[in-house]
Amino acid sequence: MAGHDTLRYDPIPKSSSTEVSQAKRPASKETAIKTFIIEQPVTIQRLPYVPKDGGLLVDAGTARATIAASKESPNGTPGYAEKHQNKTVVQQHALYWDFDHDGIIWPQDTYVGCRKWGWSIPLSLLVMFIINFNLSYPTVPGWLPDPFFRIYLDRMYKDKHGSDSMTYDNEGRFKPQNFEDIFAKYDKGHKGGLTWSDLFDMWKGQRMVFDFFGMSAAVLEWTATYLLIWPDDGVMKKEDIRGIYDGSIFYKKAEEYKRKQRAKADLRSSTSRSLVERAKKLM
Repeated sequence: MAGHDTLRYDPIPKSSSTEVSQAKRPASKETAIKTFIIEQPVTIQRLPYVPKDGGLLVDAGTARATIAASKESPNGTPGYAEKHQNKTVVQQHALYWDFDHDGIIWPQDTYVGCRKWGWSIPLSLLVMFIINFNLSYPTVPGWLPDPFFRIYLDRMYKDKHGSDSMTYDNEGRFKPQNFEDIFAKYDKGHKGGLTWSDLFDMWKGQRMVFDFFGMSAAVLEWTATYLLIWPDDGVMKKEDIRGIYDGSIFYKKAEEYKRKQRAKADLRSSTSRSLVERAKKLM
């Protein structure tokens, strides 16, 4: 069926633990996967996601080529995934900026896309520079750099870097296990999302030795994610973050800003008409 992965209902072994308190329990016959050892506290502090029997998300460790699957949305974003079955998830992530659908993202495309969210001119220019300057060269078809710093969607997978969640694999597919690990490890209090404090813990926990580019990119990407989502309660919801990975939330945020601007314009127009009518009555 279009937009859906082929589901294989293989039995998933039960985890030895999903709570830190269980670390002190003796091993039992039901213990099939050991996810921590007491001698290494970090394995208890950062427990991975362990699928449950009967869950909707099956084969979490198998990367999905065209859908950003999670345990809440095992078939990806409804209506969105079906439309982009010819694009990998990492291509879908960048597709928002390809306004003319030619597979190429120019610097001005990046700028316009940011402005459509209501971001200021200086911020949009900064984001344009950071993205196109750093991500253009790995995607070019040859050895020479692109003089216009264009990004080529066919080679978006080459922009993968380290020190992040590793949710994209090296070919641009989406790995549900790694996505779920983000929240299993860093969502303190099981809020269903991430705060700034959680992000700092994740940056620290995911960093790789001497990976200065990857660490910087991860900080910039997640900072931009927070600015775009801008949660009222300070918690970036898991579903919104999933929408970042497949790019679906970019269209949503652009439409939200468009509606707000239209509402403001209607209010100004209504106010102007009201003032004119009052003026006519006074004349």
